[in-house]
Amino acid sequence: MEPLLLLFASSLWVLIPAYVANAAATLSRGKGPAMDGGRIWARDGRRVLGSSKTWLGFFVGSLIGMAVGLFQAWLILLAPPPWKLVPVFGPDLLASMLPAGLLGFGALTGDAAGSFFKRRFGRDSSAPFPVLDQLPFLLVPMLLLGVFTPGLFAAAFWPGLIPGLLTVAWVLLLTLFLHTSFNWVGFFIGAKRVPW
Repeated sequence: MEPLLLLFASSLWVLIPAYVANAAATLSRGKGPAMDGGRIWARDGRRVLGSSKTWLGFFVGSLIGMAVGLFQAWLILLAPPPWKLVPVFGPDLLASMLPAGLLGFGALTGDAAGSFFKRRFGRDSSAPFPVLDQLPFLLVPMLLLGVFTPGLFAAAFWPGLIPGLLTVAWVLLLTLFLHTSFNWVGFFIGAKRVPW
């Protein structure tokens, strides 16, 4: 496989728990207490996050994403050396808990951060906001991997300047497409109230 294609595949492999966490958060269907507790941001008089961000969705999505990451780690640990084409999350399952947790919880922390900034721009939960609706759930876990597991980050996203820039650009563009597509699917099957 071409080195750049392998890098693209590796980055996608590592981000699967973040994608899953973001999608799994909708399983709560907006039930449970709001993460912001209904509080209003004093500077603009709007909700801090909004009613669509609940603790139930946050923990359900994060834990499912983390579980998927641990399953991936287990699969790679079982693979014989010639088949280990994608980065391992850690030398064993216990060590893999950190990156899996960073990806699962980081994705929904990023999603909540996106909602925070969306409110500050005067947009309601149901109003579309391109890019801010799609990318924070991915950027935050990538940043966390870079800080807490730099070896995994380098292997999956940044082996050098040019391949790193190409990989990050590819991941972000692919995510814009996938996120938009899956949101429409979620809307049509009734898992989401709005298609964004």
